[in-house]
Amino acid sequence: MVFQMKPYGVQSMLKEGHKHLSGLDQAVLKNIDACNHLSTITRTSLGPNGMNKMVINHLDKLFVTNDAATIVNELKVQHPAAKILVLAGKAQQEEIGDGANLTISFAGELLQNAEDLIRMGLHPSEIISGYTKAINKTAEILDELVEKGSDTMDVRNKDQVVTRMKAVVASKQFGQEEILCPRIADACIQVCPKNPANFNVDNVRVAKLLGGGLRDCTIVRGMVLKNDAIGSIKRMEKAKIAVFAGGVDTSATETKGTVLIHSAEQLVLKFKALEMFVGNAEKAYESPPSYMFWHLWRDVREVLLDDHGPYLDQSNPLEGAPFCNLLGPVEGMAGGLSLVAATLLENYAKTEEAKVEELIKAVADSGAKVIVSGAAVGEMALHFCERYKLMVLKISSKFELRRFCRTTGAVALLKLSQPNPDDLGYADFVSVEEIGGVRVTIVKNEEGGNSVCTVVLRGSTDSILDDLERAVDDGVNTYKEFVQSTRCDAYVTLELDQYAIAKFAESFEMVPKTLAENAGLNAMVIISSLYAEHTAGNTKVGINLEEGVCKDVSTMNMWDLHVTNLLPRKLLVVSFDILIYSIFTVKKNIHVFSSIDFDVLFKCLWFFALKYAADAACTVLRVDQIIMAKQAGGPKRDPAAGMDED
Repeated sequence: MVFQMKPYGVQSMLKEGHKHLSGLDQAVLKNIDACNHLSTITRTSLGPNGMNKMVINHLDKLFVTNDAATIVNELKVQHPAAKILVLAGKAQQEEIGDGANLTISFAGELLQNAEDLIRMGLHPSEIISGYTKAINKTAEILDELVEKGSDTMDVRNKDQVVTRMKAVVASKQFGQEEILCPRIADACIQVCPKNPANFNVDNVRVAKLLGGGLRDCTIVRGMVLKNDAIGSIKRMEKAKIAVFAGGVDTSATETKGTVLIHSAEQLVLKFKALEMFVGNAEKAYESPPSYMFWHLWRDVREVLLDDHGPYLDQSNPLEGAPFCNLLGPVEGMAGGLSLVAATLLENYAKTEEAKVEELIKAVADSGAKVIVSGAAVGEMALHFCERYKLMVLKISSKFELRRFCRTTGAVALLKLSQPNPDDLGYADFVSVEEIGGVRVTIVKNEEGGNSVCTVVLRGSTDSILDDLERAVDDGVNTYKEFVQSTRCDAYVTLELDQYAIAKFAESFEMVPKTLAENAGLNAMVIISSLYAEHTAGNTKVGINLEEGVCKDVSTMNMWDLHVTNLLPRKLLVVSFDILIYSIFTVKKNIHVFSSIDFDVLFKCLWFFALKYAADAACTVLRVDQIIMAKQAGGPKRDPAAGMDED
């Protein structure tokens, strides 16, 4: 008999299947190891020479990219500690729009150095205290490196915007920033409101069309809809626009109201059955039939009396009796029933057509020349739109419909009806054009006041277009940071924990080392050269990736953003101070700080990237126990079960 030991401690309080890990070896160090594995994945994609990752998500969709935010988002990380780094990268992406890779990689390096300190005997609380003070001091160093006079900038000056945007775009599309930046700057300036602080990144849209090359990319002052117009009218100028969210079609019941009739005899039999039902109801209850049946039979009787009076028994008067006796076809007129049925159906169809025409005519009389539908467009409605020379567009996405309304100034109506003048939008130009074999609808407003601008990207594959879109998104987010108007000075701490501070500073070596390795350069030679130059006082010297030599990057007219400590903030522009490498040395409790600045072509760095990375690392270090519940559901089915070995 095998003796089975009962669980004890915390494990005895948990349900069967739970896991409990505690202590440095089981909890802290394992968390650090998981985070290091994640940062190792993203680290090789850091910088303009970073490698691409091929990711296939759970929907079998293929991603080929070096964008860390996309990579970690599609990986679906399950480890709780590694998820903290993923959340830090997402926060950086949402706040700034770039730097997610730097956040994850730097956090992994901080945790790797923290592991060395733990094995030396330092307690995690001491490491956390040192990292917290170090990040505050880093904010001060970043603030001191701001280029003088760079805090004043005209956000509507294209040349200034392009100069300061190159650093971010180059990190995604190295060598293509000269082509992309002017187009991104044009789009941002077009939609910049009177108060630049109200700039909305969602107002700059991207339309991806296969074919052509990067130089074929254009800017449209309005929207580009990737669908054709419905109908034969493909162009309209100086047009008022009516938008209907509920579609342009006749209304229908929520449930099926279909009655299948195969012949005219069946139609007349249904009328006779209705007559018998109404007559029996009157006899049984000694009262007139219900309001519904009265009006239904009244309509039928009026049609029959008007068109086929000779073939009907009119012994019952019109008033007071809601029914009549329907006779069969008289002798000599075998088609009597067919004529009655045909007349009824024809009148019903005419009534429906008249109602639809009335609605479409009301829209045309309001002055609208373009109708935009958020749902289906009926054939009958389209017929009358053609008759009244109305251009018809269909936008299925409700988000795209909202942007269209914002672009044209229209108000989306719930159902088809005559719009008020205030509900109509306006566009100078609505036309269907063919770009790269794809028919698209372009909505332009040439005279300014555009609330939406579209960057039309051209490329040979979907993967290239996706990477170009990410570069555009980063450039637009950079412009958003330009227009911020408030600054908050960084908080300074003088008392530093020497060991944790030193390791925090050493963690910065990860960035230039990784960038040099990704560019095919000798990392040790690069680090040594930078140390030598900065020790000599040349603090503006960085490495030119194209030539592989040290160069004063401040003379190359390349800029990058600098973000101060806390919100609200103002983003200042630093001349090539992309990466702050802070070496914290301690000699007799005297803290000496020095900084090294690297080339903009390496990788863009903001204070928020360091802040999020340090916070994520400290959060992981604070965890000393892991308690995981048993996953719901039964055992997973073996996908290969029941299959032949062949």
